[in-house]
Amino acid sequence: MKDLMNIKHCGECISNLPIFRSLTEEQSEMINTTRCRVRFRPGETIFKQGTAMTHVIIVTDGLVKVYLEGINDRNLILRFAKPVTMIGGPGFFTDYKNHVTTMAVEESSACFIDVNTLSEILAQNQEFAISLLKFINTSTLATYQKFIELTQKGMHGRISGALLYLHKEIFQAKDKGVRINRQDLADLTAMSKESGIRILKELKDENTISIVENTIILNDIDRLEDINRKG
Repeated sequence: MKDLMNIKHCGECISNLPIFRSLTEEQSEMINTTRCRVRFRPGETIFKQGTAMTHVIIVTDGLVKVYLEGINDRNLILRFAKPVTMIGGPGFFTDYKNHVTTMAVEESSACFIDVNTLSEILAQNQEFAISLLKFINTSTLATYQKFIELTQKGMHGRISGALLYLHKEIFQAKDKGVRINRQDLADLTAMSKESGIRILKELKDENTISIVENTIILNDIDRLEDINRKG
């Protein structure tokens, strides 16, 4: 069940994101008075692909996944988002629809910011508009790179790249462990669950990784880097 919380002050919702640093005090208050924070349990949908886009969110706690719902109930995970990350989409300023689905992977919270408020601030603050454009372009370039990897790497390269991405950019764990279920790993690498399990077993058998339930421990990062480079 979603838990709606009214928060008096934005705190890390915007203060820790460079994109919002150009806002005036009045503009920050405009966001603050219209926003709300919502808690989500694991597996709860935050945005649904195809629905009206009324807000962007800032992930303030937990971990969420952003994915495309494709053909025959197949999903493609574009990325994972941890605190503090803003998630919007190409629907902003176009058709105002959500073109991705966003779901909580673990207990999470997100701050919802009204798109009409953002539009008003964009019209007032050129520096903020430029920062938002840079943010959108950076996200687009990351998506381009992902499509290159998915279409030009073999399955071993895709699995190795996904594990390195989770280790370096998402979990950053000192024990080199990443938490992901088998279906999400398959959706992140555009392969079947069965193929993903088979490749994980091969990596485990050669002691490149160890597996404890949904935690994958990277025993040999150099080996994974080598597989990733070769594709």
